Amino acid sequence: MNKILSLLALAGIFLISLLAGCSKTVENGAPPTGMHTGATGAPLVIAVIPKGTTHEYWKSIHAGADKAAADLAAKGAKVQIIWKGALREDDRDGQVSVVQTFVNKKVNAIVLAPCDADALVRPAEAAVAAGIPVIVMDSALNSTKTASFVATDNAKGGAIDADALSKFMGGKGNVLVMRYAQGSASTEAREQGFLTEIAKYPQIKIVSSNQFGGATVDSAYRTAQNLLIRYASTIQGVFVPNESTTRGMLHALKDAGLLGKVKFVGFDASPDLDTALAAKQIQGLVVQNPYKMGYLSVMSAVDLLQGKPPAAKIDTGATLVTPENMNQPESQKLLHPPTE
Repeated sequence: MNKILSLLALAGIFLISLLAGCSKTVENGAPPTGMHTGATGAPLVIAVIPKGTTHEYWKSIHAGADKAAADLAAKGAKVQIIWKGALREDDRDGQVSVVQTFVNKKVNAIVLAPCDADALVRPAEAAVAAGIPVIVMDSALNSTKTASFVATDNAKGGAIDADALSKFMGGKGNVLVMRYAQGSASTEAREQGFLTEIAKYPQIKIVSSNQFGGATVDSAYRTAQNLLIRYASTIQGVFVPNESTTRGMLHALKDAGLLGKVKFVGFDASPDLDTALAAKQIQGLVVQNPYKMGYLSVMSAVDLLQGKPPAAKIDTGATLVTPENMNQPESQKLLHPPTE
């Protein structure tokens, strides 16, 4: 009987030790001791959650994420990318639900482009508390619990557009600014970067900067139409901060007969924007590198899981593309990433 009790006691001690070892979680981005690396056994599962899934920009990020997984596989690491996001970039509840789903599925890491800098804090921090590190990409999150931020320097991108527009306008005239959406940290930084830089040109006046185009081309088009009804006869320049607002403004300017007459700068690339740029209907686009962003975000997540914490902030760059330089090889790579 004593031997049986002794064996039961030893078994109990072993079970407690095993459970303690399984309860280790990621704290402030540091992987728990013994976390598998993807080199053997089950693959590392990385959930990549974009703001939305319809814009060309997100398709480029998806392609970059897949390329990272392929490159890691070539080195012997097993990595599975799960791509899932809401259709619309303004679907906060939808994105929160996606994050919660992946926490419940116990993925190894999450790469998140938050559609709202505040609304996604709680679900992201819940993921970290559950032992799932979070890499933030594209747009900032108001949290100190995430492991790395992979993005464009958005304020700098807005400033680049401001300097370019001033040059195109000859340093004087009236400018219309149509914003994107409240709560989107990336576009808010671009808008502020633009407004801060354009203020350095005393002969340029902002006639409106408090209207929002929203998450779709259609909503941006309607807002742009209303703005042009009021300001078309008084403006010499226009700035918009992302793909949907740039495309919406393009169609509104076309309908108003203002393409080529009003100097127009925007953000991001898509087939119709490339065509308009080549036709000199758009004077400049600040183009990001979403392919690189998706690639480095996944690489950063895997580095973290393998015990190599990435840099706290990784700048993926922004380039002004104009009709004059759009055919250069570097510009073509940014305008036409390998989204297939």
